[in-house]
Amino acid sequence: MTVKTVTEKSNIIVGRNPVAEALKSGRDIDKLMVSAEEGSVKKIIAVARDRGIPVMRVEKTALDRIAPGQAHQGVCAYVSAYSYAQLEDIFRIAEERGEDPFIIILDNLEDPHNLGAIMRTAECAGAHGIIIPKRRACGLTEVVAKASAGAIEYMPCVKVTNIAQTIEELKERGVWIAACDMGGQEYYKADLKGKLAVVIGSEGFGISRLVKEKCDFVVSMPMVGKITSLNASNAAAVIIYEVRKQRDGN
Repeated sequence: MTVKTVTEKSNIIVGRNPVAEALKSGRDIDKLMVSAEEGSVKKIIAVARDRGIPVMRVEKTALDRIAPGQAHQGVCAYVSAYSYAQLEDIFRIAEERGEDPFIIILDNLEDPHNLGAIMRTAECAGAHGIIIPKRRACGLTEVVAKASAGAIEYMPCVKVTNIAQTIEELKERGVWIAACDMGGQEYYKADLKGKLAVVIGSEGFGISRLVKEKCDFVVSMPMVGKITSLNASNAAAVIIYEVRKQRDGN
């Protein structure tokens, strides 16, 4: 039987052999969805878990809806529309520009429109890269690409297993970590020059407790209206351009 994949635009690979080959090739896979753990699917699941890829158990009817008319054989993989970068790529770009690294860390951001908008702002403001977690976060989909207005082609995005551990690694390389959250210093009063990473939280829950504890300081935006929070991409834009302003000496 010939097993086809769903259209390229949908970013889904369907069927046991295609998914197994995608895993074997090292292709970036956001998550695996399986309706049964039998036969060759067991091996696929084992390989995925070894690579730190989330595996979700779903009903067969769910896969039927995801891949209508396709012989999914109980397994589908969501793959990235674009390739991810490595952390070293961000530092290399900063070095090539003769600038201190400026990094955006997104803690469990799940809305692809927000991710795309943040990538667009970050690219326009001269940031060197974005870091996202593997789990409970949006990956580099076609929706993200469209929302980024082309910035996805130029803004390195690194996917990591553990944000808190990555923050520790950045600290060892001399990067200061600023959390954008409530209860901190007004963002325009904080020193945002030098090697810096700014952490932006998810739309509904903000920054997780462990990640916030790892940050060096917290910056906040004055909220004088009846609404007490900004959309994640709006908050990111305010902070990102304050960093740009301070770097330009204004």
